[in-house]
Amino acid sequence: MAIIDAQSVCKSLTLADTQLDILTGVDLKVEAGESLAIVGKSGSGKSTLLSLLAGLDSVSTGHIFLADQDLAGLDEDGRAAIRSDHVGFVFQNFQLLPHLSALDNVMLPLELKGHNHAEEKAREWLDKVGLADRLDHQPNQLSGGEQQRVAIARAFACEPDVLFADEPTGNLDEHTGEKIENLLFDLNSQLKTTLILVTHDEQLAKKCDRQVHLEDGKLAEMAKAS
Repeated sequence: MAIIDAQSVCKSLTLADTQLDILTGVDLKVEAGESLAIVGKSGSGKSTLLSLLAGLDSVSTGHIFLADQDLAGLDEDGRAAIRSDHVGFVFQNFQLLPHLSALDNVMLPLELKGHNHAEEKAREWLDKVGLADRLDHQPNQLSGGEQQRVAIARAFACEPDVLFADEPTGNLDEHTGEKIENLLFDLNSQLKTTLILVTHDEQLAKKCDRQVHLEDGKLAEMAKAS
């Protein structure tokens, strides 16, 4: 069953008197539990497509169904509600709140959702990502890899149907990046969470069930990763 179904999606921006077409006629279905890599050169529209699929931005024309709900028919509040119920994020720059501890960073979205056992859940997830001994550390007291693990714990703690990852290893060294990759795919496999990632890393992309390539605003299927 498709958790995401993008149909004839176009995204354009108007700059001065010029229309810039970023995406043109994109069709994409993503099955529940699948891992998908979106690849392409810089400026091809990868992050734009990710934002549209996640409901962070709105399409110019076309439709995107996320968990059977048409994002094109929703305002920002409506899309925010869908994100809260179904979506998690991991970004290249971690996006942790600097004044909060690792534990508080993971607890915050749980508390916002009214989770009755937010602290217990946050501790459980930080333990799963190997940070049980870093609960009270603030981001500036953690390495890049540790910060990304906090971000992953924060994303998975809310049990999203879809996890979007934008260059999740882009700011990490090769050894640390490989650990983060393994963690993402292990959790994807264990929890059947759909994983959609944008990456320039060919080796990371090949670990996904499927790859699609963006070029000149158009999407093409790539050969199945071995």
